[in-house]
Amino acid sequence: MELRELRYFVAAAQTGSLTAAAAELHLSQPALSVAIQKLEAEVGAALLVRSARGVTPTSAGRFVLDSAARLLGEADDLVLGLRRFSAGAAGALTLAAVPALSWRCVPLWLRAHAREHPDVEVRVVDPPPWEAIEQLHRRAVDIAAIIVDDASRFARRHRGELDIIDLGPVPLVAVLPPGTGAGDPVPLTAFEGETLVLPRSTAAVPSLPEAVLAALRRHRVQPGRVRTTETIQAGIPIIEAGLGWAILPDAGPAHEPSALQRFDVERRALAPAVAPLRALALVRAGAASDPALARFLESIVGIAR
Repeated sequence: MELRELRYFVAAAQTGSLTAAAAELHLSQPALSVAIQKLEAEVGAALLVRSARGVTPTSAGRFVLDSAARLLGEADDLVLGLRRFSAGAAGALTLAAVPALSWRCVPLWLRAHAREHPDVEVRVVDPPPWEAIEQLHRRAVDIAAIIVDDASRFARRHRGELDIIDLGPVPLVAVLPPGTGAGDPVPLTAFEGETLVLPRSTAAVPSLPEAVLAALRRHRVQPGRVRTTETIQAGIPIIEAGLGWAILPDAGPAHEPSALQRFDVERRALAPAVAPLRALALVRAGAASDPALARFLESIVGIAR
């Protein structure tokens, strides 16, 4: 049984006329009659009573008519749903975003995207950057959002395997224990002799540790010790406990509140300012042609600008 045959039968039963149904369906009447006869042969029962006044459904025909209306409605819904998928207006995406972006940027991205495309579900995970890239290669996620020290060097390294969208600068600020009472801005020299909290560096994605240590060397500032944590977010409780100072990214639009205000720390500008990091959105090469992914990228680029 084909949906086309069901549509033909429903049109004939509802209009009560093979002639009117054929005109509605843009068919010849003989072609419509043959299709309905084929359907009757397939189900093994007469579905229409034919007379000079037109056609009326038999008891079997009324049963088929009720079921066909439901089936055809579901088929139409399926087609519309698939068209929404192909247009990027429905579906699901998985975003791997490093925590420093999840604190402020990701909620803004999700809100902006949901306003335009409420039927696209965006799932969020927050691995460290090297894991986000690995998950992207494994197709476990659709998009990765990371922060790097040198965007040009990163792009050269991953040319041909990733499409890279620059989401703009991420400023670096001093993050101090509560009650420190430091002025604003904090001189970079104030880190002399202090315990510096830094996430561990990885050759795969040079980022915050490389930028901070390079800035301190450039200005001949020597911390008392460097306390290494697995990730940026793992260092926040150490700072809140008063056990160290840090220089951390403060990602988010300039007109929005600081991403770090959710923590019990003091945020200060640095003097002199340390060169900002860059936020990048990464997708597999060529994957941005997917409509849902392309629309999500449009949303986050719009926020970044």
